[in-house]
Amino acid sequence: MSIETKTPEVAKEESKFDSSEFKYAPKPFYSFCKRLFDFIVSLISLLILLIPFAIISIIILIDDHEASSIFVQKRVGKNGKLFKIYKFRTMCANAEDKLVDLADMNEMDGPVFKIKDDPRITKVGSFLRTSNIDELPQLFNILLGHMSFVGPRPALPKEVEQYRESDRLRLLVTPGLTCYWQATKNRNEISFDEWMAMDRQYIMDRSVGVDIKLIFKTFLFLFKKSGC
Repeated sequence: MSIETKTPEVAKEESKFDSSEFKYAPKPFYSFCKRLFDFIVSLISLLILLIPFAIISIIILIDDHEASSIFVQKRVGKNGKLFKIYKFRTMCANAEDKLVDLADMNEMDGPVFKIKDDPRITKVGSFLRTSNIDELPQLFNILLGHMSFVGPRPALPKEVEQYRESDRLRLLVTPGLTCYWQATKNRNEISFDEWMAMDRQYIMDRSVGVDIKLIFKTFLFLFKKSGC
């Protein structure tokens, strides 16, 4: 089941992106600066967050001790290369097994699965997702070069298998923590096609300035979302 009604904010956001004339440029100097920034900032962040990471892991295990506090999953990176993504576990231990029973409740079109009130999410997991704290272990992925702070969100292999040729263009760059889609209010109301168009548009627009703006926009979005 897909969502057909879109809020005015989403409709306005979608109208900004038109990737019908897609062009890709390597941009080596930008790529060097981006990787240097990713490495330095992720390393410093991980050193600062080492103790909070340990505390969060313990809380997750207390809430549900049937699986590890860190969720590891294969994702597709730049040029289709597979890597293991790290997140704080927010779902019950057998979440993948329960996915088949929830398939008819999917609220996204295309090869992506998302539902608003997923019954597999634990109590602690709900808070971690709302605050986006569950994404923090991906700092390890950024440090290792699997991901960047800014770039298209990394997809599951089974999703990429269903990609059209135009969708696969998003694999030309390193995936990231945030992107045009991630920093959009009510992003789950955006259609799969528009999401892919946003990613292709980012690839054409990508620059130091665009990345900085997206990082700040994401932080502002998270603060507003948490009521700060």
